[in-house]
Amino acid sequence: MIFAASCTEKKPEPKYLVLYYTQTGNTKAVAEEFQARLNADIDAIEATVPYDGDFQATIERSGKEREEGILPEIKPITRNIADYDVIFLGYPIWFGTYAPPVATFLNQTDLSGKKVVPFCTFGSGGLDSSVKDLKAKQPTADIQNGYGVRAARLSRIKDEIDRFLKENGFIEGEFTKLEDFPQQHPATEEEAAIFDAAVNGYPMLNAKAESVSQRTIPGGTEYLFTAVPLPREDNPDAKLPPMGPVKVYVTVLDGQQPEFTQVIR
Repeated sequence: MIFAASCTEKKPEPKYLVLYYTQTGNTKAVAEEFQARLNADIDAIEATVPYDGDFQATIERSGKEREEGILPEIKPITRNIADYDVIFLGYPIWFGTYAPPVATFLNQTDLSGKKVVPFCTFGSGGLDSSVKDLKAKQPTADIQNGYGVRAARLSRIKDEIDRFLKENGFIEGEFTKLEDFPQQHPATEEEAAIFDAAVNGYPMLNAKAESVSQRTIPGGTEYLFTAVPLPREDNPDAKLPPMGPVKVYVTVLDGQQPEFTQVIR
């Protein structure tokens, strides 16, 4: 069913700020797409001592900071938060939540009464967990639905952000309202093969499809799998803490290979 996103009565245009932290440039790319579509102001959160571009060095530093309860210092942002009605807040996911420079910003800034729209980039997931943390940190802010995208899927952001903004009433235009996923059923061999093709080559998601439901989306099909983790092939007898089932979203666009879009642990 086609829906049109529009306003029934003329209201004052809200003032938007797109505020983001980026390390590799992925979150910046998403931020700039939001800024262009909304004609918004934009600003960046920057660590006073930048994180090294090397992945391992970044993980080691941020992991040590987490263990010691240290938040990195950040440079003052150039925009005045009080001037804006809606803040689009962007960040990469580290350790399942927003990156530490964003945590510093949230410690220093009161977003009470502001509409805050989270958006994030990630390797496998983290939108839901980061939004939960954001709501806990800023309980008097009006936290809106968020948008998240895997770094491997940045080529999809134009269409996805267009739909996100229309569906949530930020811009006008037609969009197709998606039906809810039906009840899940045990995954067939064919459906399990779609799951395997989607996660193939991603080392952090070694799992087997257990059940699934699906719905039609513009240009293809979206699946919601429940998957159970498998033993690590490099050390199947390792004494690792047990992990429960995970939810994995997979899309199959017409004529294209399956790709997973998000994992919820």
